[in-house]
Amino acid sequence: MTSLSQIVWDDTVLPFQLDMSDIRGRIARLDGVLERILGQHDYPAAVEGLVAEAALLTALIGQTIKLRWKLSLQIRGDGPIRIIATDYYAPATEGAPARIRGWASFDAERLVPDGHAFSQIGKGYLAILIDQGAGNVPYQGITPIAGSSLSACAEAYFAQSEQLPTRFELSFGRSLLPGQGEHWRGGGVMLQHMPKASPLFAKEAATGEGGLLTATDILDGEDGDNWRRANLLLDTVEELELIGPTVQPTELLVRLFHEEGPRVFDAQAIQFGCTCSEEKVRQSLSIYSAKDIAHMTTEDGIVTADCQFCNAHYEFDPATLGFEARERPDGGE
Repeated sequence: MTSLSQIVWDDTVLPFQLDMSDIRGRIARLDGVLERILGQHDYPAAVEGLVAEAALLTALIGQTIKLRWKLSLQIRGDGPIRIIATDYYAPATEGAPARIRGWASFDAERLVPDGHAFSQIGKGYLAILIDQGAGNVPYQGITPIAGSSLSACAEAYFAQSEQLPTRFELSFGRSLLPGQGEHWRGGGVMLQHMPKASPLFAKEAATGEGGLLTATDILDGEDGDNWRRANLLLDTVEELELIGPTVQPTELLVRLFHEEGPRVFDAQAIQFGCTCSEEKVRQSLSIYSAKDIAHMTTEDGIVTADCQFCNAHYEFDPATLGFEARERPDGGE
């Protein structure tokens, strides 16, 4: 039987603050969202795990962006796992759910199914992009692939690009509860020291892999002591506590940080959401000439397109596509 508390906290992000430590954070629980992202693709296990990790990171990071903004997380490498991409669409209005989608591209011939997943990304970068809407220049921050996980890359990104000490603790996998079928669940905690004035750091001060800054390079004194204490407390968390569903996020927060003065804010609901549409595909093809469209046309006389995020399939009459289209989509001349 599914408990009410499980239903309430599934697919949510709970923001909190540790008043005694000057640290903010979030707890994420993804259930149906993760199942939708992964259930519609037949990814190998190594790829599935990385997409699940990226989705959790996206939920935790994305919760801070403003209404109607979009945050994208992109991982690109030269290994068998070439691309992992996720999008977080902030709520359109106050109280509405946020939306997440994700996909991956990989070389099946080069992939080692039982090999270490993260190492199969190879050399590359992790990028965070924020689209603030029409009339605004998108923000983009990039950090090299480093460490041993996507979480470590994201921590390096915040230390290097934002000078914000950040810690992620994530857990995910296929869950089998009594009375339910096997499905994906994931959960995680993000800690982040409250922003200070951003000093300039000399390169020799950086102790991270590849000369990147780390949290300990940025903090000292009382702030450093508070950060280390909060991280030691987070080290005690168990994987099942992160994933749930029997431990509520508020209960977990008290278990871990009751001496740090935890204070919670309104939880943000999250659902799977893809923005693809027939009209958007038509717009993307509008830059092509009739000759280009002819090269895209199948033997059956149609142009097809598939959404990488949700597997939606679209078919078009080539005469209605491109800037030299002879017919309108509605059949008019």
